Amino acid sequence: MRVLVTGGAGFIGANFVLRTLAERPDVEITVLDKFTYAANPATLASVAEAITVVRGDIADATVVDPLVADADLVVNFAAESHNDRSLADPSSFVQTNLVGTFTLLESVRRHGVRLHHVSTDEVYGDLDLDDPARFTESTAYNPSSPYSSTKAGSDLLVRAWVRSFGVAATLSNCSNNYGPYQHVEKLIPRQITNVLSGIRPKVYGDGANVRDWIHVDDHNDAVWTVIERGELGETYLIGADGEVDNRTVVESILELMGRPADAFDFVTDRPGHDRRYAIDATRLRTELGWTPRFTDFRSGLADTIDWYTAHRAWWEPAKAGVEATYAATQRTL
Repeated sequence: MRVLVTGGAGFIGANFVLRTLAERPDVEITVLDKFTYAANPATLASVAEAITVVRGDIADATVVDPLVADADLVVNFAAESHNDRSLADPSSFVQTNLVGTFTLLESVRRHGVRLHHVSTDEVYGDLDLDDPARFTESTAYNPSSPYSSTKAGSDLLVRAWVRSFGVAATLSNCSNNYGPYQHVEKLIPRQITNVLSGIRPKVYGDGANVRDWIHVDDHNDAVWTVIERGELGETYLIGADGEVDNRTVVESILELMGRPADAFDFVTDRPGHDRRYAIDATRLRTELGWTPRFTDFRSGLADTIDWYTAHRAWWEPAKAGVEATYAATQRTL
């Protein structure tokens, strides 16, 4: 099988590439990535001889079309994905998440290639902290930020191309990923690397915002499950029952790293900050038979801390820039 992985040098996409090569030796992988700040070439260095890497933009049809024509499957991880950056400058989110998805859809339609589109639970907006409900495949879209709204738009484009043009596609919406190779602007790696760098961690608002965490390997295993067993045109939610509030996440990191649990600072909340995400992955589990391996968030967090501790050379070059941006804006990136 020839697989084109768009966004394959970013956090989730690169982990998908590494895991696929380790577990599916019959798969030939081409990575298409724009190599923005969020993509680290070092992530794929260990498999450089086993894959083809193309530097390019999924919104550029002249780059995308020949790659799609040579593939049996396209897995689309390419996205601008950081809420804070979308508040500062939404334009790149519109270009990549909307125009890029449109360009990819036109190409897979032209060549009759199977597509799996990876998206986020943030398209559903948020839930009240005391609401027992969780997101399901039938939850109405209600995005809060330029990031989540452009991802919602990309999902709707895929659904429309399936219905109007018969594109062979599946979709998945996942909860918050964590694990190795995640950029240090994101919550968990930022706080881990803060502690490793002697910087006090930062928490938005009151820290009560809840995220539903899933280890990146579990997410990518679920993506393959949807590709192989999912029904074309359908959406599947991917989650591992990992609801934890942000304050507890930071306190857990500090405790696991041998620091006092209260050794962090609260900072001003960001605009439109969603309160709670929660995924109901019943359909994925019952219809497709997927189950997560990392069912204990604290254990997975400890493994992630160990990885960042052992791979300072991977994250240190980006750390100073992230912290400089925080210092200039007084916002947690």
